[in-house]
Order: sequence, then C-alpha cells, then structure tokens
Amino acid sequence: MRLLPFAAACAAAVLLASGCASADKAQTCAESTRLITQTISEIGKVVDDPAAMRKKIEDGAADLEDMANKAADTTLRDALQGLADSLKKLDVDDANAAVDAAQKVATDGASYLREVSRACL
Repeated sequence: MRLLPFAAACAAAVLLASGCASADKAQTCAESTRLITQTISEIGKVVDDPAAMRKKIEDGAADLEDMANKAADTTLRDALQGLADSLKKLDVDDANAAVDAAQKVATDGASYLREVSRACL
C-alpha cells in the first residue's frame, strides 16, 4: 500500500513533464510561425533596395538558424534550417535579382510554413 502514493506521485510527475513538453513545443511552434512570417514580410518590404534586401536575408537566415538550434522537434528544426539554407543561396545583386528573390522567399516560405504546421500538430 505504501507503493500506491509513490506510484501516484510518479504518474503525476510524468503527466506534468509531458504537459511541459507540450507547452514548450506549442511556444516554439508559435515563435517559429511568427519568425517565418516576419522574415518573409521583411524581405518583401525591401524588394526595391537590393542592399537592404541582402541584409534582411542575412538577418532572417541567422534568426531562423538560431530558432532551429533551439527546437527540440526534429521536423520543426529541419523546416527552420531548410528555409535558412534557402535564404543563404539567394544572390541579390540588382533589382531584377531582388524581385526574383522576393518571389522565391514567398514560395519557399509558404512551403516551410506548411512543414512547420505539420510538425506542430
């Protein structure tokens, strides 16, 4: 009979831990979605300024990598890192390249947002 309170305490600890893990994942999912949306938006706002766009792309990639390194969920981490890698491959050296880059960021960003959504279900 003495084991019953101990077992109940252990079960409560497991439930609490899994609840915390769920809360952490929910927080990371919300932050990831916000970061991706913000990155896409910030890059799109400077499509007429290639130098500013390069800076937004670099900053966005760095922020996404930081978030990826903090994500415990592998699928979420891969999606964040995937978008960061996609941004790093962009070469914005003139106005035409900036327009092309903005379109690629919007397309890839939407794709990675879907991956984040799937990881967060």
